[in-house]
Amino acid sequence: MYKYFGALFLVLILFRLANAQDDVKFRKIENKAFTVGEKLTFDVKYGFVTAGVATMAVPRIKRISGREVYNITFDVNSVPSFDWIYKVRDHYETYVDVQGLFPWRFEQHIREGHFSRDFSAFFDQRNGIAKTSNGEYKIPRYVNDIVSAFYYARTLDFSKLKYGETIQLKNFYKDTVYTLDVKYLGTDKAEVPAGTFNCIVVEPIIVKGGLFKSEGSIFIWLTDDELHIPVKVKSKIIIGSIDAVLTHYQGLAGKLTSKIN
Repeated sequence: MYKYFGALFLVLILFRLANAQDDVKFRKIENKAFTVGEKLTFDVKYGFVTAGVATMAVPRIKRISGREVYNITFDVNSVPSFDWIYKVRDHYETYVDVQGLFPWRFEQHIREGHFSRDFSAFFDQRNGIAKTSNGEYKIPRYVNDIVSAFYYARTLDFSKLKYGETIQLKNFYKDTVYTLDVKYLGTDKAEVPAGTFNCIVVEPIIVKGGLFKSEGSIFIWLTDDELHIPVKVKSKIIIGSIDAVLTHYQGLAGKLTSKIN
């Protein structure tokens, strides 16, 4: 008889431990911008040459640290005809809380020419610690990695901002928390292979840990609707610019009302 009481007691303890993590109250953010199944494909151009293909995808929901998270991937690969000039195989992955839209884990695997870098971090958002292969670092609650920051920014309301106003986020990379300002630059029309769209234009002021290692400015055209899909990215570099243009989209969270044709 006692062994049954012991087993029941053990089950109750395990149940309590499994649910103890839910005692922390996290923010809840309404997300109409993206959902599972979304996949965006871009041609990456250097001048008139298509140098690579990039994809941003939300393939699945997983569970990390007792929470449901969006598994989000970002990949950039140079095309075979460009590999002999500069071969690129970059992969980024983040796991973003479904309810609160903040990251629990981030991975970066860069292969560009002879350069390579691997970095990963687990964000203990309950205790304010980022755990990396190089050590543990204090972080503010809801700190972002660069990919999760972009998806979170897609859910923001830019309609009340004036030209030049910024929204400030916090971004962790390697061992430091950086300020990430997103500057609003008004509206514009963007014509890309996937169609013509009414857009808002933003400029992320990235100090470090971005999707590009250039020293130039980055401008992003987002659809002027609830989805805020990126349709064009222009990264100014020392010689010319690198552009990414949307060629295909699928699995959207809602209607793409900003599309003109």
